[in-house]
Amino acid sequence: MKYSINTLFFCALFCSLFILSCTQKDSNKKNETTNRGRQLDLVEEVTFLTPDGEAVSTVMVALADEPEERNQGLMDVNEMEADAGMLFIFPDEAPRSFYMANTPLPLDIIFVNADSTIVRIHHNTTPFNSEQLPSEKPAKFVVETNGGYCVSNDIQEGMRIRF
Repeated sequence: MKYSINTLFFCALFCSLFILSCTQKDSNKKNETTNRGRQLDLVEEVTFLTPDGEAVSTVMVALADEPEERNQGLMDVNEMEADAGMLFIFPDEAPRSFYMANTPLPLDIIFVNADSTIVRIHHNTTPFNSEQLPSEKPAKFVVETNGGYCVSNDIQEGMRIRF
């Protein structure tokens, strides 16, 4: 079978373009995953309550109840749904301190005592900052949400959480 030079050229060109487009799609998917950073496994709900027990808002959270998970926190999480966050559970109630190193999102950090009462909120923290953010009072739980969540939902110290 004889093929003209033009036919062979167009076949080679088509194959090259096809391979190039497949490679670019794979590369775009990798960049998309890299840009999104680490993904959270949202498995629990945390509801914020008024002192009278009325629900104010609810966030879906990933749990950090093991030392490795608590150490990693929301580091390397580049984006998070508006009603998502992380719940840190510690084995005991004690003064706590968090920082934002390797955390690209501004966060509200909510310290909660063993009675489920919010004892301290650090609003809209600065990404990648290594400054310590203390609870100032003993805390057994910490909830991290997107920065501004507490102001937007009127969540204040003295309120409670339920999970």
